[in-house]
Amino acid sequence: MRILSKKALKELVLYSPQHIARLEKAGQFPKRVQLGSNRVGWVESEVLDWLKERILARE
Repeated sequence: MRILSKKALKELVLYSPQHIARLEKAGQFPKRVQLGSNRVGWVESEVLDWLKERILARE
């Protein structure tokens, strides 16, 4: 299992951190994992599955 940093997530998803937070709050994006008091990350496989859903939805 791999955890994505905010920087890695932004490069993969191309959304601003604010938009990602809004999608998370609405239940439309994988939830972040609290790694420490000042550190969060996202499970890479969950984000990739979310991206695959977006790709399939366009067809």
